[in-house]
This record gives sequence, C-alpha cells and structure tokens, in this order.
Amino acid sequence: MTSGNRALLLGVMIVALLLGAMPARAGTTPTEEMQETIGRIVGVLQDPMVADGAAIAKRKAVFREVLAARFDFKEMAKRSLGNHWQSVAARQQEFVSVFTSFIERVYVGKIDSLKDTKIAFVRERIEGGVAQVDTQIVPAKGDDFPMNYRLHLVGGKWKIYDVIVENISLVGNYRSQFDRILASATFDELLKKLQEKTSAQGG
Repeated sequence: MTSGNRALLLGVMIVALLLGAMPARAGTTPTEEMQETIGRIVGVLQDPMVADGAAIAKRKAVFREVLAARFDFKEMAKRSLGNHWQSVAARQQEFVSVFTSFIERVYVGKIDSLKDTKIAFVRERIEGGVAQVDTQIVPAKGDDFPMNYRLHLVGGKWKIYDVIVENISLVGNYRSQFDRILASATFDELLKKLQEKTSAQGG
C-alpha cells in the first residue's frame, strides 16, 4: 500500500464513522455511542445547501465538535508520542493542542470527497474499561476493507483512542513517524512540522 493510499484510508476512518446508516439512540455500549455520534451529524452532511459557503462552514464546525466529543485526542497524542511523552512533561498540553489541530484539519478536509462512504458495524468486544468495535468500510469506489476502533471509558463515555485500518494502527503509524523525526530533530522542529502540515491542509 502506498503512503498516499494509506493516508486516504486513515482519512476514511472518521468520515465513515459519521456516515453509517444506523439510527441514533442514547447508548451505553461503544457501538451505541458511535451510532449516537452518527445521528448528530448525518443530517448536516445531507444538507441540500452544501454549495453555500455558510452551510459548508457550519458543517465543518459541527464535524469538529463531533470529533472532540468522540475522540480522546489527549490519549491519542500521548500514545503517538510514545516514549517521548514523559521527556516533554512541561509541554504535553502544547503537543496535544498542535496534534489535535493537525488531525482535525486533515480529516475535516476529506469530508466532501468521502461523503458517500458507508459503514457496517460487525462486532463489539468489551473488557473492563476498554473496548474494540469492528466495522467494514464500503467506499463509493474500490473494495470493502475492515476498520476497527479502540475505545476506553472516560468520564462514563466511550472515547476512541486508536483506529486500525487494514491492520495498520493510526497511533502506531504516527508514533513511527514521530520517532524518526525526533531521532534527528528537536521537539520544536516536530511541532513546526505538524503546524506546517496543518496550515497546508487549509479549511
């Protein structure tokens, strides 16, 4: 799989979560809470005023709000930084902020191109305060592929902290990239790279 295709698959992960055809309901299981998330946004994505600038801005704002509610960006940032997390204790919140902006900007930018993607919930496994929800992604073009969400309980809510796309971990992928960068660059340079990529995404 090329890096471009891998990036596209990782981008699908969030849009697919929001475009499932299941009804929304207040839930207590990871799958039910993800369905509730879908219900918050599917109406906005199907808004017939998609060509209107204000409607597009509103849709992106709602999308970001949904991401913040369902994804544990702090945990994702911590796991993505790996062994370097403790060494930057005084700047952890700064990294979480930059990392969150990067993830949001990248995937909000993919929402239009991936809006026809469908998702099927396959199974759910819960063990204590952690869970995994397995899904099958059905893109508008191309073959179906598996995508699994890893979640944990935070304040009584199930929050996503990693996504596995065709056996590739989103967190693991970023951790490998950050390890390579920090092997020859400073933490400030890593932050700068993330900020530059965020700005390059626009939107």
